[in-house]
Amino acid sequence: MSDSLPLVHVTRYVTPLREGGSLPGIVEADDLGTYVCKFRGAGQGAKVLVAEVIVSQLATRLGLRTPRLVVLDLDPELARYEADEEVQDLLNASVGPNLGIDFLPGSFGVDGQVTAEDDEGARVLWLDAFTANVDRSWRNPNLLLWHGDLWVIDHGASLYFHHGWRSGVTDAARFAAQPWDVSGHVFETCAGRARELDDEISSQLGREVFTDVLAAVPDVWLEPVPGAETPEALRAAYVEFLTARLETRQWLPQVSS
Repeated sequence: MSDSLPLVHVTRYVTPLREGGSLPGIVEADDLGTYVCKFRGAGQGAKVLVAEVIVSQLATRLGLRTPRLVVLDLDPELARYEADEEVQDLLNASVGPNLGIDFLPGSFGVDGQVTAEDDEGARVLWLDAFTANVDRSWRNPNLLLWHGDLWVIDHGASLYFHHGWRSGVTDAARFAAQPWDVSGHVFETCAGRARELDDEISSQLGREVFTDVLAAVPDVWLEPVPGAETPEALRAAYVEFLTARLETRQWLPQVSS
């Protein structure tokens, strides 16, 4: 598939990142790159990786900076050299394709206020509202500054609807109409500007774009559910949900009076 993520092979597990519950780790790969590895065997499994890919691709389409993604192939031999039993179990549970996120050396977390006039903040807010991301608060901004530029990271808490697909694909219209709570968001003050930019931002998306974005998700992460037993059927379901969401505006944050 021409739009698929590059495949690289993990050569060394460096260290765990213990800030989150899913225990991502820093790894080195055979392309000489260093990556944050999101493991398929952690937490809520492959769906988090799917959300990461989809939202990262959408962010790029909207002109936001987000680290390059790769598929990290994890060899079972790697776990043999890991002394930490928790990490060893995670490596054993994640043999095969995992998600690699380009490590940005020297970057640091955003901790300053962004004004309502900041168009970049407004675009981040719009994207989070569209994808129903619940994880970009001041407690956990999931934003980095690198070489003076803003980078958005960690999109796994977006697209919550797919966690309800255990018994079959749910109703796209319900997600489309679901409001999104802007309170506590790191860019809450940009809500007015996000609404002003809505036409411009939304014009950059659409069914064709969503289809291209889903093409980047590896088949192996698209786990079958009743009514969508193949990767292509699941891709089509995601496209329907995103298209339905784009056709509504209940989710667009209101401006506080």
